[in-house]
Order: sequence, then structure tokens, then C-alpha cells
Amino acid sequence: MSSTAADDADDYHRDNSDGSVMPDVLAKGREACYKARDAFYACVEKHADKKPTEIATMGLLYPADCKKSRANFVNSCRPTWVKHFDRQYCAKKRVQRLLDSDEDRRGPISLPQPYTFKQ
Repeated sequence: MSSTAADDADDYHRDNSDGSVMPDVLAKGREACYKARDAFYACVEKHADKKPTEIATMGLLYPADCKKSRANFVNSCRPTWVKHFDRQYCAKKRVQRLLDSDEDRRGPISLPQPYTFKQ
């Protein structure tokens, strides 16, 4: 029995795909993911005054009060999307912290002048 390339390709497509589309890439799935994401980050912002005790991906820390919304977020979205959104949120907060901090941290870094060091 000789196998042709076309037969191999048909077997490959039959084995790896049943013709269905992953539900999270459809509009309803994305919408559910985005709602869960927004609810989680709103919870994190709401409880920002509390000490973060839980660890998410990408170094994101969040309060225990947001555990339920985090679980919903993780269950509604693909893991790669969760990681992407956490990375995006952390980067946004880092930039915001730099922009909102005291005046002396804004702008170019002022290096010590040569006369500061004694020789």
C-alpha cells in the first residue's frame, strides 16, 4: 500500500481538526472574556488600598477580595490572553506610576556633577 501526499494531508486534517471553531475566538467568547477581564481589573482598582496578597502572571499582585473575579477571568479567556492582558496592565500601571510620581522623578535623570566627588 502506497500512501500519497494528498492522503497524508487528508489524514492530518481529519486527525487534528473536527471542523469546529474554538468557542473563545467567536464574538460571544471574546465578549465574555473582555467582560471578565474588565471586571477583574475594576476589582483590582477598587481594592487598590488593600494589601495585594495573591499572585497572577507577569508579576501582577492583587488583593484576595478579587479572587473570584480572577477565577472567572482565567476561566473565560485563553491562558495566552490572560498573560497578555496582565502584561499590558502591568506596563500601563508602571508608566502611570512614573508619570504620577513626584516632580523630581520626571524628565531626564540628573547625574551628579564632578564637583560632588572628592578626589
